[in-house]
Amino acid sequence: MNQKTGLAEQLLAAVSTVDGLRPATPATVPKTVRTAWNVDTLAVDVSTELVEIRLVAAKLPLPGLLTELEAAVRPILADSEVPDARLRLVVADLDRAALDQGTVS
Repeated sequence: MNQKTGLAEQLLAAVSTVDGLRPATPATVPKTVRTAWNVDTLAVDVSTELVEIRLVAAKLPLPGLLTELEAAVRPILADSEVPDARLRLVVADLDRAALDQGTVS
């Protein structure tokens, strides 16, 4: 495992701590496909300038979820090989469950 893959795995672990968010993986890669690597790492891009995590939200409102995730991710980045990289959290999709909650805000 290289350093960027290791960092992506740590960031995905942080995503898993926030109820209502999950990694956004391509629709062409079903969860039932068995691979030798974690398909969810496709949702994370790491460079020296930018770390981007693409997400699917299953709950609303988004600001609280993203604030919670940012708080979980910042310490990981601070201790990584890219401590000065900008963080971009992209909500690429909304799960139908988020819209079925009733109030959209």
